[in-house]
Amino acid sequence: MKNPLYDTMFGPYTGKDTPFLHLPEGGVITHGSFVCRAAQLAHALVGYGVKTGDRVAVQVGKCTDMLALYAGCAQMGAIFLPLNTAYTAAELSYFVEDSGATLLVGDPARTDELAPVAQAAGAAFATLDANGGSLSDRADQQSANFETVARSEDDLAAFLYTSGTTGRSKGAMLSQKNLIRNAATLTDLWQFTNKDVLLHALPIFHTHGLFVATNVMLMAGGSMVFIPKLDIDQLIEWMPQATSMMGVPTFYTRLLDDPRFDAELSKNMRLFISGSAPLLADTHVAFEQRTGHRILERYGMTETNMNTSNPYDGERRAGTVGLPLPDVELRVSDANGTELPRGETGVVEVRGPNVFQGYWNMPEKTKEELREDGFFITGDLGVQDDAGYVTIVGRGKDLIISGGYNIYPKELELVLDEQAGVLESAVIGIPHDDLGEVPLAVLVPQAGMEIDLDAVKSTAETALARFKQPREYRVVDALPRNTMGKVQKVTLRAEYGA
Repeated sequence: MKNPLYDTMFGPYTGKDTPFLHLPEGGVITHGSFVCRAAQLAHALVGYGVKTGDRVAVQVGKCTDMLALYAGCAQMGAIFLPLNTAYTAAELSYFVEDSGATLLVGDPARTDELAPVAQAAGAAFATLDANGGSLSDRADQQSANFETVARSEDDLAAFLYTSGTTGRSKGAMLSQKNLIRNAATLTDLWQFTNKDVLLHALPIFHTHGLFVATNVMLMAGGSMVFIPKLDIDQLIEWMPQATSMMGVPTFYTRLLDDPRFDAELSKNMRLFISGSAPLLADTHVAFEQRTGHRILERYGMTETNMNTSNPYDGERRAGTVGLPLPDVELRVSDANGTELPRGETGVVEVRGPNVFQGYWNMPEKTKEELREDGFFITGDLGVQDDAGYVTIVGRGKDLIISGGYNIYPKELELVLDEQAGVLESAVIGIPHDDLGEVPLAVLVPQAGMEIDLDAVKSTAETALARFKQPREYRVVDALPRNTMGKVQKVTLRAEYGA
């Protein structure tokens, strides 16, 4: 193939009038018209100075042109870098500068904030949203044909930024092969075909909504109901016309809260998939009792896309993330990388064509987390039973997953520690019925001072994306520590977890 990603995902649909995107406001975008729009956007990217191998950073709301921009980047060989729409300008500047992006595409309403971010990083700036923007306007004037740039499956297709406990974000480099092989495996495993209609209410700056949901549907040739964000009314309205849905646990808890959601409404659905955060066993049970459907839970991450899945045909075990994918090797190891016997808890490690190429400009961090034999150290603690089912029991990096989004406590602690009257802080995740977990901040005041919590909250609202902001604050005299002086977050979780 000349360009494996484009030729596999998009090229076959040239000229096809089959439905691809059903729009909630009415209308359908066909596969063929989507491919044409991608070509126009590829031309527009060239007009902004983007070349093959360049990074294109994108922070815009979910819209059809953003999805077509992903395809346009694939066609011209640029590296697609989607960014969470909740990030502040201060947070965004790091990603643009670190990636060396040639172009930052942002929401027109935030031009005054984001144009200086691009300028400071030496990048061009363009705007895009559901109503247009400078990139869309330029694309409107372009040809619907673009000469696809030759690339190999080992060439990079996307960056997704993740963070570690140090608070410094890492750019996970994903190749064409990573995306193609994982999508092909999932399409086959979950039995998607061109007759499927997927309810798509996930964001597309995240691996779940973009590289799982969208890539699988492209691979299968099916269509998606393209809902801009989680909207229970729209999910309920469209469900009788759909066959499948992918969501985070919050989708399912909110559906269960609505009396309109029942077995009759979901009778045409063949598959509900959940991921990005643990699904409570109670939700599994309540969902099956209400609808007769058993949710299929799976496990993945930014660096690997999907690693495991409960079976389509076979036992879907509540509380587990299922079995390793057919082309993924999984082992549970001790701290030295020695594989442990089945039934023992340790660190989950995975190897396969889905595993990323390393962290951008961080060779030492790459070496720490990618073993010489190709296994990636996920940092998740898990156990695999004799039948092969994997259960994730904890996270070695204190990661908080709220509504499917990753929150790294160190990043919040760095902000909180700078506030007047704060000596130090510790952030933990506490259970939340809807979002799974939310951050709680434990603050220690400086000697002889009081902490103005209103001022601290105000600063957090300015400095941090909404989903990262602590939902609760506690002020204590001192943080619990072990003999080495390390803060014992296990103790804090035991105290505040209820």
